[in-house]
This record gives sequence, C-alpha cells and structure tokens, in this order.
Amino acid sequence: MSPALNISSTVRLRSGYTMPRLGFGVYQTPADICKPVVLHALRTGYRHIDSATVYRNERPCAQAIAASGTPRSEIFFTTKLPPRLRGYAATVEAIQGVLDQNPELEGYIDLYLIHAPYGTREERLGQWKAMVEAAKAGKVRSLGVSNYGVHHLEELKHFGDGGVSMLSVGQWELHPWLPRHDIVSWCEREGVAVQAYAPVVRATRMEDPLIVPLAEKYKKTPAQILLRWSLQMGWIPLPKSVHNERIEENAGVFDFELTGEEVKRLDTGRYEPVCWDPTKEETKG
Repeated sequence: MSPALNISSTVRLRSGYTMPRLGFGVYQTPADICKPVVLHALRTGYRHIDSATVYRNERPCAQAIAASGTPRSEIFFTTKLPPRLRGYAATVEAIQGVLDQNPELEGYIDLYLIHAPYGTREERLGQWKAMVEAAKAGKVRSLGVSNYGVHHLEELKHFGDGGVSMLSVGQWELHPWLPRHDIVSWCEREGVAVQAYAPVVRATRMEDPLIVPLAEKYKKTPAQILLRWSLQMGWIPLPKSVHNERIEENAGVFDFELTGEEVKRLDTGRYEPVCWDPTKEETKG
C-alpha cells in the first residue's frame, strides 16, 4: 500500500470507471438530516456516497450532491435494488424510478447493486438482466451485488455474456472479525472490487485488545485503525456517521500506515457478524 494513498485515491473498475477508495455510508441516516450530513461529507472531501432505496434517503443524497457545488461527474453515487423486489420487470422499474425521482443525478447511477440474494436463481438472473440492459443504455455505469455468498456469485456464470464479465463490485460486512476469506478470494480471482460496510464494527470493538495498542502507537482512534486496515486489505470501506466530527475523523486515515505484520495480526479469520448475513441464504430454483 502506497503511503501516498489519499482521500482522492480511486480504483479502476472492470466497467472502465473509477471509484473512490473511501466511501461514505448513509445506512439509517434519517431523511430529514441526510442532506446536511452528506453535504458535510462532500465538503470534507468524500466523493463516494453509498445509499440504497430501502434507506429512504436517496432523495436528500441527490440534493446534497447538487448543493455541494462539486461537478456531478466527480461524485460516485451508489444505490441498491430493494431486497423485497424480485425479477426482471421490478428491477427495470426500480432503476428508472431512482432516475425519475432524482434529476440531480443527471440521468445515471454510478453503481447499482442487488441488495441481497433473496428469491430464486431465475429471479436473481432476471434482476441481473435488467441491470445489464440499464448499463448498456447508460443509466447505470457499473454493476454489483451485495451480501452474495460464493454460491450466489457462481450463479452469474450461468448468465453467459454479461454475467461475471459485468460484475464490477461486491459489497459485504467486512472487518477483522469477519474477513470472509472465501468471498474475497473469489472476487480477487474474478477482478471484482470489494466494498466493506460496517468497517468499524458498529463501534462494538473500540476497546478490543487487538485495536487499542495500535491506536496508542499511531495516536489514532480505534475507528481510524479499523478503516486504515480495511484500506490496506485492498477494500473500499464505507464508514457512516451523522456527526460532523466523526465524518472528519473517518477521513483522517491517510497520514499513517500499518505494518504488514499488524495487518496480518488483525485478520482474525473469525466469523462474528454484527449485521444481517444473507450470504448464508440457500439458493432456490
């Protein structure tokens, strides 16, 4: 990992587009405060916003993007297909709905994800078909999935042309106590960028003996240690906060670097999620 990594650093996706290496999540951010929160993140230097239709805050995110004064082309906006929706037709309608309701996005979504692998294989492949068509039409620039297990990811190989070849990003809960080696290895083999949600473990490990000595050594907060670890694992962390000072703190992870041994030590190999885990969902149909 280059010490020159900074908040403007990006990764090139297989779609040909670039994605900022640090994202800003808005999960559970109430719609009535989301606009000023996202606006502060953008003014802090974030250029990557991760939303979802089920979060009910796409609209204020889009409004903040427009109000920021930053060109739309410089902001990477992600949203996701609601888990309750199934199949091709519902996905076509969902994508168009995001664009119709948010003209500030200027006619395209940077990254669209299937939020969870619910339903049957036929329904999931129908969702993917609609997303591939949206990408070819310029409505979506990059495609991805969230919360897929390896068995779900392998299904995309049955899609044929435009299956795995158009999968740019995968998003999962990832942190030292949930490194998901099987899924991450699959993505590395296939050239899929890995995003990490809940990268600071929902603040449940701030006093963990693995983290505290590193925070003291580098004079950083435990959250900053966790975010830096995520970056050095090669992932794209998506921290969230509604507090301005925490938003700024989470961006302050580019002036230090963990050693290789410290990175290895934090990879516990455990399975201890703090969120839902649809990766365990059985395939159907």
